[in-house]
Amino acid sequence: MPRIVFLSDTHGFYDRVSVPPGDILIHSGDFGPRGTLADLREFHAWFAAHPHPHKVFVAGNHDWCFQEQEQESRTIMREVIYLQDESAEVLGVKVYGSPWQPWFLDWAFNLPRGKALARIWAKIPADTDVLVTHSPPHGILDTTEEGQACGCADLLERIELLQPKLHLFGHIHEGYGTLQRGAVLFVNGAVCDRRYRPVNPPHILDL
Repeated sequence: MPRIVFLSDTHGFYDRVSVPPGDILIHSGDFGPRGTLADLREFHAWFAAHPHPHKVFVAGNHDWCFQEQEQESRTIMREVIYLQDESAEVLGVKVYGSPWQPWFLDWAFNLPRGKALARIWAKIPADTDVLVTHSPPHGILDTTEEGQACGCADLLERIELLQPKLHLFGHIHEGYGTLQRGAVLFVNGAVCDRRYRPVNPPHILDL
């Protein structure tokens, strides 16, 4: 039974995070403050140094280098499985990752709600065990301090159809936590709180 260690939204404070042992280490985006290639090199050195045999990364809205310099970013992350609308099988677990989210200010990987995002989520394979996105689904661990639910309704619709075992995401820092809905365990792994303080520990998840 693989043990997944999951975190997200470290925003440059990853070196303050105590990462527990496990089999698969997953980060769902917003690794650093600006998302430059220089930031990515530092993050990769930290991420790749962990003893977890397998490491998976999905970009977030702060991670500009993956949108604007994808090939260079993939080259830097040579010791990590980077997923951008694609799958990987890890220890028999089928993992799919996607960085997109509903339009959010002027950040990376923004798409309008509706057809554009629905086309993205339609790519998620039916046999996915673990779905990793930066965006939360609508109404699940996605509510800001102001009470606004920022997640994607089309993503939720796709998840309800496919029923993966796990949906891992971040983006909305206030949503940190877990929620079981039917067969799906939803996990918001945002390490940083609303004020960008790295106060939340990684999640430990046994499949």
